Order: sequence, then C-alpha cells, then structure tokens
Amino acid sequence: MKTYKELPRDAGSNIIGQVTAQVNRLQKRLTSVKHTVAIMSGKGGVGKSSLTANLATALTLRGNTVGVVDADINGPTLAKMMGVRNATLEYTPTGVKPAITALGTKLISMDLLLAEDDTPVLWNAHTQKDAFTWRSTMEVGALREFIADTEWGNLDYLLLDLPPGTDRLPNVVELIPNLGGVVVVTIPSEVSQLIVKKSVTMAREILKVPIIGVVENMAFYVCQHCGEEEPLFSTEGSLDEAFQQDILGSVPFDPRLAHSNDCGTSYVDVYPDAPASKIVVQVAEKIQDFFKPNL
Repeated sequence: MKTYKELPRDAGSNIIGQVTAQVNRLQKRLTSVKHTVAIMSGKGGVGKSSLTANLATALTLRGNTVGVVDADINGPTLAKMMGVRNATLEYTPTGVKPAITALGTKLISMDLLLAEDDTPVLWNAHTQKDAFTWRSTMEVGALREFIADTEWGNLDYLLLDLPPGTDRLPNVVELIPNLGGVVVVTIPSEVSQLIVKKSVTMAREILKVPIIGVVENMAFYVCQHCGEEEPLFSTEGSLDEAFQQDILGSVPFDPRLAHSNDCGTSYVDVYPDAPASKIVVQVAEKIQDFFKPNL
C-alpha cells in the first residue's frame, strides 16, 4: 500500500498540501507546550481515563496550566468525567477554544462534537465497510486536528489519554516526535500485566520514548469498618519484577472515585484526604520531578 506522499496525483484534493499544512500548525501549537505526556495501558478496563482526569486536576491544583486530549476518538469519556460534557466549543479564526473545567483544566474531546449520547463516530466513506479499511488513518488525522486546531495557549503539560492497544503509541509518536514521556497504567492482574508489558516494550525498545513510570490502579481496597488493606486481585510476583520500572504509585480502589466520574466532579479535589487522592497527587509530583532539569 502506498502512502499519500507516493501518490502521483490526488485528483485535485491536494491531500499532501492539506496534511503538510496541518502538521505545520500542530508543530506551531506544540511550541507553547512545555511537556507532553501520553497515558497508556494497552488494555481497557484499568481505569486509565479516570487516572488521566485526576492527574490533570492534581497538576492543575499544583499551579500548572494543563491541557488534556481525549485521544479515544470512538469511545470518549473525559468530557463527562471532567464535568464539561455540556460545554459549547467556540470556533475562532485561529482555532477552537477548548472546554475548561471548573478548576481551569483545558480539554478537547470528540464527545464535545457529538449531538446525542447514543451518536456513534462514523467516518465518511462509500460504505462503512470501506470506512473500516481506513479507520486507523482517519483516527490519526482526527487526533492531528485536535492538537493542531485547538487554541491551547501556553501549557505546562499536555496529557494525551490514549485508547487501549499497543498500536496507539506509534501513532502519537508520529504526530509528536519529541513526546516527553509515557505513563503506563495497569492493574494487579496477570492478564493486564501480560498485555501492558507489550506496551512498555514498544515504548522503551522500539519507539525510544522515555517511560516516566508505571501506575498500579485498583491495587487494593481499604475496609471502611476496620481500615485494613485487602487485595482486589490475586497475583504472584511484583510489578517491579514485571516491568523493571519505577512504580509511580499504587492507587487503592475507592467507589467514590467512580461516583465522581459519573457526576463530573474531581475526586482529588472533593476528597483530598482519601488514600487514593493522596497517591494520585504523589504521582503528579513524580511526573513534575521527571521533567525537572538535572542539577
């Protein structure tokens, strides 16, 4: 299959010119972003988006200007989790103004462009069967537009919440060659670690992207009656052995976190003294420390 650069003619669509102009806009946008961080898992159901929303809030509460890209084009959730699902995007000659949460975090998501709750994302093609063939390419194009056409302003951090799959990070690296680092999210189950390790290998050995660290989500739960910590999953071997990376934090399970996501409120802001909130804040601090210049 040929790339768009190899096509001798484009039937007057000027596809090469359009993509080049969009890439140039993207690079210009990124000049005002200090640090870019991809948050990935390789497997769904590990709470990656929930962690992204709360890390963004934690970084914001620490005085940073933070933007978030919901890179899951087909299953966007961050607009609801961050309480801006009803926001109306404003279009200006210089780009789209992102939705802004009550605490000041900026967000762009496909969910903000969908008319109804049950509206699926459909790609223009002669048939949807044809659209499936080009879906990955079109998703990359949509993500490129999200970053390039959004008026982010000056950001300390731009977080990208990647959809599940080991193939997602290469797409982001193609768009952002100087990606600052990757946070990998897993849960303490052997199935999750098996898949997530593939993502770690992809990032570290093939794409040469710095790995900031691993977050173990839903690591345990705290009994509300006796205060004892009990595991949610039964596994053999530690995360240190599985990933050979520094663990940024082990976040306990808290049903209030899921409730906060459903209500569009910030868990780390509403429950700052909860054990899970304290760990998320510590992870945010470690992300900041990662980008501090070596003295």
